[in-house]
Amino acid sequence: MKERQSGVLMHISSLPSKYGIGSFGQSAYDFVDFLVRTKQRYWQILPLGTTSYGDSPYQSFSAFAGNTNFIDFDSLLAEGLLEQQDLAGLDFGQDPIKVDYAKIFKARRPVLEHAVKRFLAQKDLSGYQSFVQENAAWLETFAEYMAIKEHFNLVTWLKWPDENIKLRKPEALAHYRETLADQLTYHRVTQYFFFKQWHELKAYANKHHIEIVGDMPIYVAADSAEMWSQPHYFKTDEQGNPSAVAGCPPDAFTADGQLWGNPIYDWQAMEADGYRWWIERLRESFKIYDVVRIDHFRGFESYWEIPADSKTAATGEWVKGPAYKLFKAVKEELGDLNIIAEDLGYMTPEVEAFREETGFPGMKVIQFAFDPDHESIDSPHTATNNSVMYTGTHDNNTIMGWYQGEINDKQREYMARYTNRKEYETVPHAMLRTIFASVSFMAIATMQDLLELDGSARMNLPSTVGGNWTWRMTADQLTPEVEAELLDLTKIYRRENKFLKEEKEK
Repeated sequence: MKERQSGVLMHISSLPSKYGIGSFGQSAYDFVDFLVRTKQRYWQILPLGTTSYGDSPYQSFSAFAGNTNFIDFDSLLAEGLLEQQDLAGLDFGQDPIKVDYAKIFKARRPVLEHAVKRFLAQKDLSGYQSFVQENAAWLETFAEYMAIKEHFNLVTWLKWPDENIKLRKPEALAHYRETLADQLTYHRVTQYFFFKQWHELKAYANKHHIEIVGDMPIYVAADSAEMWSQPHYFKTDEQGNPSAVAGCPPDAFTADGQLWGNPIYDWQAMEADGYRWWIERLRESFKIYDVVRIDHFRGFESYWEIPADSKTAATGEWVKGPAYKLFKAVKEELGDLNIIAEDLGYMTPEVEAFREETGFPGMKVIQFAFDPDHESIDSPHTATNNSVMYTGTHDNNTIMGWYQGEINDKQREYMARYTNRKEYETVPHAMLRTIFASVSFMAIATMQDLLELDGSARMNLPSTVGGNWTWRMTADQLTPEVEAELLDLTKIYRRENKFLKEEKEK
């Protein structure tokens, strides 16, 4: 039996900030302090990777690089790398509860360029030089990709007009490395800023016995450094374009399924070299996270493969993946890893057996539990200890949004009876109480549900582009009442962080 513990899902972008988007600045440290005061063990975040068109952290330019939007300007000011005049008159967006990605995209770049210039003028660059050397395996390709992509007005490598650089011909690479040298340096330095600030924040969290649950998308984007530099790991045509893409089959929620568009892995090619790419990806992930949640875990057992020219996901088919062979290779090299398997969606006995073979805990989302007429695998009474119970994920509505607009009166009545909701009790509190009371060893509350926000605070609506990933919390929303409620639930259901308790007793 695993010990009972709990945490909060809150992405970096949603933290309070005067620069339009959350960062690794003071509000992140304040959030760690909030988790400590409420006796939590975990801070779960979404992927930290760079974001592209649509602003999704699940569609990144790199499987390894960090999102420079999270670099904190106040820290750069304190280090003398920025001056207040660098920030004067800039518009990062005026809405304190919404990220305006277009505005921060325009406003942040010149600020970071000022910081990079002052940084490179310093005498001691040994820390930066060590970073570049230690991360060269992914950093150089990422810097090249971004510099060349910017040179071609940000279009994907699949549409670059220079066929020689699309195919990474040595003479073309040498040419662009020389002509775009300053841009390559910019991307190296900003990645150094990102990882330096992130590791300092993580060290602070770990020192205070808070562990970070990171999120790894199973797939990479077609518009990515990996697809450009390692096409042999993906199913492609003769021109290097994806020949098949990922998605989900039609279901009760989407008649045409979900067409994600990510390239499909060539698992035979990956097996041929002992799954090195995945081993290195997980090795790097555990340098920056304490626990890794792998999105769409069932895709390792079998995945929905769609012809690249299809307009909907309905034309796809199930194809077998590597299943345990991959994780056997990972375990042999990296040992036992703290992984959460996102096993939501269409489950089969084969997928369940595969997850059990890995030993990784699966997920339960309580919003899926309340069908009055049928049993649900997400019902708390069906959960095992080796599972993680959520109020919702980044793809779910908030509890209030779900209750008000996604279920009917019969489901509301069943939910009230199942949770033994009191007349004076809010719906989010009843649901939080239920996940904290469950036998799942880990309970994770989304910050929006702790704040009892309606559907306007939803993080993402799957299969839509625009208006997603924008929710932000304001500092005054984190009230003493919210803190007291979370602490009370944590104590009542014996989920207090044992390390905090032991430290107090010393």
